[in-house]
Amino acid sequence: MKITWYGHSCFRLEIPADTDKGKVEILIDPFLTGNPKATITPEEAAIGLDHIVISHGHDDHIGDLIPIAKASGAAVTANWEIAMWANSHGVETINPMNSGGTVDLGAFAVSLTPAHHSSAKSNGDGTFAYLGNPHGVVIAPKIGPALYYAGDTDIFSDMALIAELYEPTIGILPIGDRFTMGARSAALAARRFFAFTDVIPCHYMTFGLLDQTPDAFVAAMHGSGVRIHTPEPGGSVEIG
Repeated sequence: MKITWYGHSCFRLEIPADTDKGKVEILIDPFLTGNPKATITPEEAAIGLDHIVISHGHDDHIGDLIPIAKASGAAVTANWEIAMWANSHGVETINPMNSGGTVDLGAFAVSLTPAHHSSAKSNGDGTFAYLGNPHGVVIAPKIGPALYYAGDTDIFSDMALIAELYEPTIGILPIGDRFTMGARSAALAARRFFAFTDVIPCHYMTFGLLDQTPDAFVAAMHGSGVRIHTPEPGGSVEIG
């Protein structure tokens, strides 16, 4: 699995295909326009894209969903409200689902797990559109290890059930504090509830209200035996 971080919580996954295509490309939470750490444009992100997976409806997670989905024809997998919202804005291929559900998408399965957060999109006039419950996401390729993308969340004890049910060995965890877990909570979640081999922190550094470095998380994970990857925005890691 090749994982590319575009800053904030936007990731691109490349996984082996179960057909002759060779690989399947998945974009998670496309926030590029207005993301000061983004190293790619929405137009570039659409090239070669097969799937878009959304955790929740905040603007810093679905900001470029509509233009990228339209340009690429990628299937959008999200909770019911976000999928229907995307469809109402001209996105034709959608996979609506909700908490606890799993959808088989050929080369991989996607499951939505609970997250402790909120989910609404700004209408630009001071009002907000409710877009269902927030989620974490498990990506389980047919070939290779499963990945748990926690979305925006606090630590919660039912993470132990996520680990038991889906057995992810790769974790993507928010560490920026204020709106999500901070470094201490994220490290506790990784160490107590999961058997990760690899973790990538996210949702930090983007804006001044967030923690600016992963240093505290890296320090809190010291001695855990887990490989911590902290690529620069636009950087990639290959796992598995």
